[in-house]
Amino acid sequence: MNNNIEAMENNEKRASSIRDADSEKEPQINYRGVKAMPFIIGNETFEKLGAIGTLSNLLVYLTTVFNLKHITATTLINVFNGTTNFATLLGAFLSDTYFGRYKTLGFASIMSFLGLFVIALTAVFKNLHPPHCESKDISNCIGPTGWQMAFLLSGFGLLIIGAAGIRPCNLAFGADQFNPNTESGKRGINSFFNWYFFTLTFAQMVSVTLVVYVQSDVSWSIGLAIPAIFMLISCFLFFGGTKIYVKVKPEGSPLTSVVQVLVVSIKKRRLKLPEQPLKSLFSYTPPKSINSKLSYTHQFRFLDKAAIVTPEDQIKSDGSAANQWNLCSLQQVEEAKCVVRVIPIWAAAIVYHVGIIQQQQFVVFQALQSNRHLGNSNFQIPAATYTIFSMLSLTLWLPIYDRIIVPLLRRLTGKEGGITILQRMGIGIFLIVLSSLVSAFIEERRRKLVFTNPAVGVHSERGLVSSMSALWLVPQLCLAGLAEAFCAIGQVEFYYKQFPENMRSIAGSFFFLGMAASSYLNSFLISIVHHTTEKAKTGNWLPEDLNKGKLDYFYFLITALGILNVVYFIICARWYKYKGNDETSSVGLEMERQNVEKHFV
Repeated sequence: MNNNIEAMENNEKRASSIRDADSEKEPQINYRGVKAMPFIIGNETFEKLGAIGTLSNLLVYLTTVFNLKHITATTLINVFNGTTNFATLLGAFLSDTYFGRYKTLGFASIMSFLGLFVIALTAVFKNLHPPHCESKDISNCIGPTGWQMAFLLSGFGLLIIGAAGIRPCNLAFGADQFNPNTESGKRGINSFFNWYFFTLTFAQMVSVTLVVYVQSDVSWSIGLAIPAIFMLISCFLFFGGTKIYVKVKPEGSPLTSVVQVLVVSIKKRRLKLPEQPLKSLFSYTPPKSINSKLSYTHQFRFLDKAAIVTPEDQIKSDGSAANQWNLCSLQQVEEAKCVVRVIPIWAAAIVYHVGIIQQQQFVVFQALQSNRHLGNSNFQIPAATYTIFSMLSLTLWLPIYDRIIVPLLRRLTGKEGGITILQRMGIGIFLIVLSSLVSAFIEERRRKLVFTNPAVGVHSERGLVSSMSALWLVPQLCLAGLAEAFCAIGQVEFYYKQFPENMRSIAGSFFFLGMAASSYLNSFLISIVHHTTEKAKTGNWLPEDLNKGKLDYFYFLITALGILNVVYFIICARWYKYKGNDETSSVGLEMERQNVEKHFV
């Protein structure tokens, strides 16, 4: 035992000398945080204006210009959104492993511009889209040809490549411009995050009002050209700040370490776990690791086998394993546990996002067959613009929550955030269930008024228009916005804090991976409901003309799934153990460290 202690002390001395030598060799980084912000924030604003300006009304474009059935268009958008969000994991991997965030963002910005440019061309040139259809029954319209769809899908493909690089790297690249070791740098990072979400919401509001209005009521050619121009300006702004950016070099993908733990634990699955893991398991921390030291946890103990030392395993002179595909450190194992532990919570977020998607897609069709006139005027609010109420409820609630609610809760609970992150997520998951339930009752009312009191003098290509004001859709949208304020932002914070520090880019992509899975799940649900109810006595729930369907039944189905998801989330939340740094007091950590040290004395 004394020999082991002496060896550990020698390894620590060597690691310390290596850290000192490396710190002397490292060049001084010139952080330009505030000076770089105009370029980055400006780039963010115009990039969001471009992307959201096209995607927010894309569903209407596919059904009115490309003459696609709304089931087909919805499925296409769901697949596009799912693929886009799944691609963020690949983008994060390539950025961290090979190219770095600057090159990834630069290339992705150009691809996004080209994608928006291609989609704009489909509206400008008549040969790139099918002829306009005057028929109310879209099944009698001429659909797009194969090459017209291929050209459109090529624009989608370019947008997927662009989003794969932009979404996981945006926030991290902005934070790279500030020195995290100084107080001013920390304040700068917080300021950047605030401005990032402000510009995102600003871009969404402009897109679903002015840009959507131009697209729907003025010209699709002009309306789709505007986002492409925004994206071009974004590219110029991004590359304009090249000389002052801090460009962090890639250091290899942290996913490799997680995979190593999984592989080695499977290799050593037949070995018996030691009774005292802290004494017996292989413990080593790289001298330059940015990850915080994690305490040992008892969950997922089968992964501990990856740190069992066998006679075949060799240790280097610096204390590290000669082959990490045969032996992993206890620190590696705990980092892998952090990732695995998050997955059940992530799964609950998938069903939550399905509820959010309904408020972004079917609400557009509901608005199209509702009275969208503003008062007694002739002005009609564009159907896609109604989603702005969701954004307004989010932006109005956040300052109230941050400045008033959180301080009050902090006094009651003693927690820094007033409530835990999982409690915040749980409130959002519950609110989206309420939103789906309200949506069902509103749709039931809308369809009832269509047959008893249809709107006079109002025309829709889909069918009769209900006399119900489309403003009745506002309550469900406001509930969805509040759900986002709790669950969506809570998710971002949860992944950011619970993942190891060197996996922050992967943590950012995890949020989008949940959205991707929800897009595919939503597409699957719509397809199943459509084909199951098409031949039923009650009729198709989701036809082109909502008046002939049962969209309220579909909302009730989403509500039922949401209730089951709430129960599942509560079970997972009670089981979940927060990463020590976030939920364990410093005194508790110190006592735990002292107890660990006693095992080696």
